[in-house]
Amino acid sequence: MLRRLHSLLSVRSLAGEVFLLHLVVVVLLVAATAAALVVQARSESTSEARHRTLAAAQTFANAPGILTALGSSDPTAILQPRAEAARKGSGVDAIIVYRRDGITLTHSDPRQIGKRVIGPFAEAAAGRAFTRTFEGTLGLSVVSVVPVKNAAGTVVALVAVPVTVEKVQDRVNQQLPVLFGIAGGALVLAAGGAGLVSRRLRRQTHGLGPAEMTRMYEHHDAVLHAVREGVVIIGDDGRLLLANDEARRLLDLPVNAERRYVTDLGLDAAVAERLASPRTATDEVLLSGDRLLAVNKRLTAPHGPSSSVVTLRDTTELRALSGRAEIARERLKLLYDAGARIGTTLDVTRTCEELAEAAVPQFADVVTVDLLDPVLRGEEPPGASTEMRRTAVAGLEGGHSLDPVGELIRFAPADPIIAGVTGGHAVLEADLSTSDGWRAQAPERARRVLDQGIHSLIAVPLRARGTVLGMVNFWRARASPPFEQEDVSFAEELAARAAVCIDNARRYTREHAMAVTLQRSLLPRELPEQTALDAAHRYLPAKAGVGGDWFDLIPLSGARVALVVGDVVGHGLRAAATMGRLRTAVHNFSTLDLPPDELLRYVDELVAHIDAEETATEETAAEEDWQGITGATCLYVIYDPVSGQLAAATAGHLGPAVVHPDGTVLFPQMPVSPPLGLGAGLPFESTELTLPEGSRLVLYTDGLVEDRDLDAGLEALRRALAGPDRTPEATCAAVIEAMLPARPRDDIALLVARTRRLGRAQVAEWDVPYDPAAVASVRSACVRRLTDWGLEQIAFATELILSELITNAIRYGTEPVTVRLLRTAPIGGSTAGTLICEVADGSSTSPRLRRAKTTDEGGRGLFLVAQFAQRWGTRYTPTGKIIWAEQSLHDGVTSAGEGLGEIAPGLWDDTAW
Repeated sequence: MLRRLHSLLSVRSLAGEVFLLHLVVVVLLVAATAAALVVQARSESTSEARHRTLAAAQTFANAPGILTALGSSDPTAILQPRAEAARKGSGVDAIIVYRRDGITLTHSDPRQIGKRVIGPFAEAAAGRAFTRTFEGTLGLSVVSVVPVKNAAGTVVALVAVPVTVEKVQDRVNQQLPVLFGIAGGALVLAAGGAGLVSRRLRRQTHGLGPAEMTRMYEHHDAVLHAVREGVVIIGDDGRLLLANDEARRLLDLPVNAERRYVTDLGLDAAVAERLASPRTATDEVLLSGDRLLAVNKRLTAPHGPSSSVVTLRDTTELRALSGRAEIARERLKLLYDAGARIGTTLDVTRTCEELAEAAVPQFADVVTVDLLDPVLRGEEPPGASTEMRRTAVAGLEGGHSLDPVGELIRFAPADPIIAGVTGGHAVLEADLSTSDGWRAQAPERARRVLDQGIHSLIAVPLRARGTVLGMVNFWRARASPPFEQEDVSFAEELAARAAVCIDNARRYTREHAMAVTLQRSLLPRELPEQTALDAAHRYLPAKAGVGGDWFDLIPLSGARVALVVGDVVGHGLRAAATMGRLRTAVHNFSTLDLPPDELLRYVDELVAHIDAEETATEETAAEEDWQGITGATCLYVIYDPVSGQLAAATAGHLGPAVVHPDGTVLFPQMPVSPPLGLGAGLPFESTELTLPEGSRLVLYTDGLVEDRDLDAGLEALRRALAGPDRTPEATCAAVIEAMLPARPRDDIALLVARTRRLGRAQVAEWDVPYDPAAVASVRSACVRRLTDWGLEQIAFATELILSELITNAIRYGTEPVTVRLLRTAPIGGSTAGTLICEVADGSSTSPRLRRAKTTDEGGRGLFLVAQFAQRWGTRYTPTGKIIWAEQSLHDGVTSAGEGLGEIAPGLWDDTAW
């Protein structure tokens, strides 16, 4: 019994939930009824109190003898007993009689008799009875006041009868137990009825819960309506019991097909016979009209009533769907392959060619790509335009009459391609023979195109970042089916992917052009004139992006020359700008006539300082592409044509190659030094060697050899340099031809110089005794050598310069003191010769110009040297210093001495050395 009750009350079953719901509803109804009865009883109690007090007051006010008693000498003695008797008989709290002046004549409390009462009795005093409800000290109360009138109708007294509602309600409450008893009995009867209903419902639902029944319904509905498979239930008598929407469509069933025999539904004989047959079936294919149906049939017994379930599947549509799925798979594969093929380079034209090649022949027979001219130049497209340049064509190997590559096409306003450009959408022309707008563009060419079998077109604008770059046109010809609307979405997707690649290539073309322009503006346009070397150079920017490779040739004092190559890490505008900073720094430091190792040390400190400054700047530090200058490399070489000596130092750069006059190629061993900015205070070291005259010195950046293994690259460079003697220009051409990769990944800077030597006849040198008296003899010897060189015209100026420099060297310097004259002859008639005077001593102090006072006796010699010499300066050596002055020769003469007498003495002075 308890188990059955527990099963009945279980909320896991639908019957239990219905029972509990029924029981809750009954309880609520009984509770609502009881509450209504209580409220009604309270309302009736108030109404009963009002009626009772009013009746008592009217009865007492109209009682016989009331007027006589009021007119007697002692009305209280007569009326008080009567009032108490009436009070007890009527069940009210009191019957109070007041005179019109408010004096109490009767009261339930004798102590109140004779007292004046002020109350709201004006209405009764006017002759109208009333009843009021008020909240008194005893709770909710009701009072009725009735006037007592004489024969003339004049009010002579007032009768007030109060009573509490609770007193009246006590009688009503005595009836509530009976009411609640009736409600409880009704509740028990209702619960019993609900139990019987729930028990019956439990049997019908097999104890299933609501969620299970909802799930069963959802499954049933999904099977019947959601699946793309026909479902038919047939009774054992051959009647159709149920058919879902798909089955009605496949069998073309009438609306009232249910409960009718299968053989009476107008089905094909074979289908009707198979459905009515009791035999099971598995994927039997039957012809029903123009459909091939796969039929499966199973009996429902013993899991249900005696019937059979038949499922129908349209294999015709499955075959068509399979074909469409295969097409979709091929399109997806084509998109995937196109994504891998398009954009392999950052070249606009090549990217367009890759787009055309990717769609032929899988999607179109011919593909043409037209771009706006600014896009081809890397510029921002100005917007939609009717002029485009044919950039790429693919397909129809036998030729076609479409516009060739490179031709500027001006589209007519009626051409559908322009409609696609201006509207920003693809245009489908399934049959070109009926397209008047397309044929109006070029009628004769359109006729030839149609004659060649091209019959269908999809034109898609190439849009990237909201801007039209051009158009891609897909053409079909001959036996290929015309384009359909489904093909448009694929064409748009392919064009969208290609447009991004084309725009990337366009942006790169612009950036590359800007970087190349900046790079070339920062590199030397021509090598400076000098007599120590015959030089040639090459600079080739990388295809993938301009780097920071650079080279330079800097004339130094004493007919010497410095050769420099360097490489800045990274590519683009920042690398080019950084290269310009380094080249300027090397130029500035070279004016100090520093040895190669010292110069690189100063440049290394400068790079470290720049990196520290840039890193400390918040704006620069926030830039993701800032990687600093650290890692830049440099090779600095100084060649002296007098001694033929070469001094070289490197900061992480590849060393030079030396080609001797006999064709032997050497790679001198260079001390290993870190790149610029990474020295960490370590000193740089230099290498010195002597070169025979006519040797070729080759400086290069790693872009020349980095496409190979380093050893293999150097060996290939050796082979390119070896062989018979060649001019520097011919050497550059041979090296580039042999070493240049197809697509250089890095910049290439190449500097080739063939050495010259100054002959003995061009150099004169004297040792000067450390005695001021020796100045005159040395000066005379120098004048004689100038006469031998045919430079008598400049002998006076040179004598003045030498006299000043030698005198100061003896006066302020230390031993040994030497004098050297160098005469460099013009090279090929394009470079003026020079006369260089050098005075060396063992002191490291150098002179400087300052303003001399008018009272100073001397101190103006250096001013005269600066006036007569074209250039002058100080060069330090391991044993001291050299003061040099250079005079330029024009046709063997210098104009430095002109106006000698006009120089005002006493203006400048030189300090002690």
